[in-house]
Amino acid sequence: MGNRLHLSVLMVLVTLLLSIFHSEQLQSSPSQTLLRIQRLLNFPAVLSSWNNNTDFCSTDSTSSLTVVCYEGTITQLHIVGETRALLLPRNFSIDSFVTTLVRLPSLKVLTLVSLGLWGPLPGKIVHLSSLEIVNVSSNFLYGSIPPQLSLLSHLQTLILDDNMFSGHLPEWLDSFPALTVLSLRNNLLNGSLPDSLSSLKNIRILSLSNNHFYGPVPDLHHLTNLQVLELDDNAFGPRFPMLGDKLVTLVLRNNKFRSSIPDEVSSYYQLEALDISANTLVGPFQLALLSLPSITYLNISGNKLTGMLLENLSCNPGLEVVDLSSNLLTGSLPKCLVSNSNDRTILYARNCLEETIQNQHELPFCHTEAIAVGIVPEGKKHKQVSKAVLSLGIVCGTFGGVAIVALLFFIVRRVYAKSKIKKPPTKLISENAASGYTSKLISDARYISQKMKFGMVGLPPYRVFSLEEIVAATNNFDTATFMGEGSEGKMHRGQLKNGLLVAIRSVKMAKSYSKEDFMHNIDLISKYRHRHLVSVLGHCFECYLDDSSVSGIFIVFEYVPNGTLKSWISDGHYRKSLTWMQRIEAAIGVAKGIEFLHTGIVTGVYSNNLKITDVLLDQNFVAKISNYDLPLLSNMRKVEQVNPSSGSRSPSTNKSVKHDEGKSDVYDFGVILLELILGRTIKSRNVDTLKDLLQASITADGEARRSIIDPAVRKACLDQSLKTMMEICVRCLIKEPEERPSIEDVLWNLQFAAQVQDAWRGDSQSSSSDGSPISPLASGRMTFH
Repeated sequence: MGNRLHLSVLMVLVTLLLSIFHSEQLQSSPSQTLLRIQRLLNFPAVLSSWNNNTDFCSTDSTSSLTVVCYEGTITQLHIVGETRALLLPRNFSIDSFVTTLVRLPSLKVLTLVSLGLWGPLPGKIVHLSSLEIVNVSSNFLYGSIPPQLSLLSHLQTLILDDNMFSGHLPEWLDSFPALTVLSLRNNLLNGSLPDSLSSLKNIRILSLSNNHFYGPVPDLHHLTNLQVLELDDNAFGPRFPMLGDKLVTLVLRNNKFRSSIPDEVSSYYQLEALDISANTLVGPFQLALLSLPSITYLNISGNKLTGMLLENLSCNPGLEVVDLSSNLLTGSLPKCLVSNSNDRTILYARNCLEETIQNQHELPFCHTEAIAVGIVPEGKKHKQVSKAVLSLGIVCGTFGGVAIVALLFFIVRRVYAKSKIKKPPTKLISENAASGYTSKLISDARYISQKMKFGMVGLPPYRVFSLEEIVAATNNFDTATFMGEGSEGKMHRGQLKNGLLVAIRSVKMAKSYSKEDFMHNIDLISKYRHRHLVSVLGHCFECYLDDSSVSGIFIVFEYVPNGTLKSWISDGHYRKSLTWMQRIEAAIGVAKGIEFLHTGIVTGVYSNNLKITDVLLDQNFVAKISNYDLPLLSNMRKVEQVNPSSGSRSPSTNKSVKHDEGKSDVYDFGVILLELILGRTIKSRNVDTLKDLLQASITADGEARRSIIDPAVRKACLDQSLKTMMEICVRCLIKEPEERPSIEDVLWNLQFAAQVQDAWRGDSQSSSSDGSPISPLASGRMTFH
């Protein structure tokens, strides 16, 4: 009896020990997996508390670190690293990392944010078949979205923001019947959107901002749960998308929509934020948008919307920001916007409103522009004919009156202009000195570079224009020629009698400037002539009648027709994208322009604060720097930036001082190179991390390098050429100015990249961007001095 009792107790003890041992085994396996994850992530600060004694299922949760367990298994892993985390070391393997992750098969929530992860996302992540929420934003993951993700049938949230994913949005999105959040912001995705988007019946948030998508937006009006739609900074269009009426946030900023706003938008009663700015939308602005019951943010700026605002219009008292600027609106600003203006931001400049606090166009400008874009009220062409006829009669009568007044004004102006020219005291200042070098510059001729002589080849000679030529070129400053206005004056497009297209900047001057100052500045301006600058072709002075002092100046620049370099690499259209060779040639052109600014004139011009939008392309795709430190205008510049086609912008630094011997311009050039390579606009806060990504890819294989560059040129660039461009870019972006290469070193290496690429195409001799042959280099690649 006693032996049986002892045997029973022994069996119970053995069973208990086995159970405890098995439990500890289960617990240790997930623990070892998490500790391995810590090692693979290079021991980030957020995981500094983890060690062999950590009870992961009992740790306190924070906003940066959470581990949730259920019945001894880990179901949630939430790790958020430091903002702007650097790339993980070069020996990091995303494949090994995901292989380790799948040892946690019960994971439902996976958050890995700002941890420096890099590489293509492996398809084996699908082995975590229970995943419901995946957030791997703010890393450096690249390549296409793996098709294996379509097998995650329980997925509800997918966030891949701020990575470098490329390729098209997959058609298999309808494989996620429970998907409520899809966010792919700030990647390199391209192409048109699949129709499968319209099948996501449960989707609440859809954010595709800042990619390279283009084309029409699929019909989304059946998505009755959609509350947030963000499509900004792409190339969607031309039609305004068809949407459901439950939207709370709608952001379509900076696309290519050019239709009218559908009437149903004014019935989105839950809408709190609407941003349709920077498109080319036409037709009437729906005044009901101001009084939507939930609206707090409304931005329609940068379109061609028409309509008359009235003082007694009603608006939602909860409005915090309203931006109506740069449209074709007329009438008066509603009083409901003016009241409590201290608590609101109200912008309405560059319309034709009666309000004069913010700069407005003359009323005919809005009528002319509306007719030019063909704005006709839709659905009302065959209704209320009598009212239309009456309105037409009023408009014609108005235009007739305006035409008579304009004719009288023109006659008076012509008589006045002739009297000015004939009368000696008001004669234009004698400007012969501006056509040549001053005596001081001639005495310092040893400093005048040969680059000035060669750079001006093909440019018409600098000359003085008469006021009559300026008036004729712009058709008396017709509104159709208006290009923009900044702190340095208005810009008009013009055409000279010989057919040459020009851009004419009109600048009003204060009486405090002496003739000597003007002549000195004009003498300097006449030297800014180079094939890779938007060159100055001439000028014309206007004078005060009383003392012949200068009242204004017209500066005539060459007109550059092909837009900015940015528009040819980052709008998502492969058909409108520069080839790899064209990008190298554009970079060579910009470098030559910088070299001329530094060494081609006396004294050199430094710290030009160059951006990719400051580089224009002519009809032959020759790159020209438009915004550089131009004398005279530097004193007129305040806060507002000048239109990129204006030909000049001057930073606040003193151009006569060699700021870091031009190394700040080299850094700015490095950012431009980075954008040429990646095919996207780079925000300043991301430059360092993307530079590190390039640095890591330089030492990797060619496939890794190709996977991170602009998909438009991925197949056509030779690896040696790409690697050279990346090396140049990384060197230019070094933080210490003294360690950056000189612009001459940059040029030599760019020419090497062009030569290698051109030789690969089978040509016997490559050419630089200005048509001159590139000298054969010594064996091996050029290195920086």
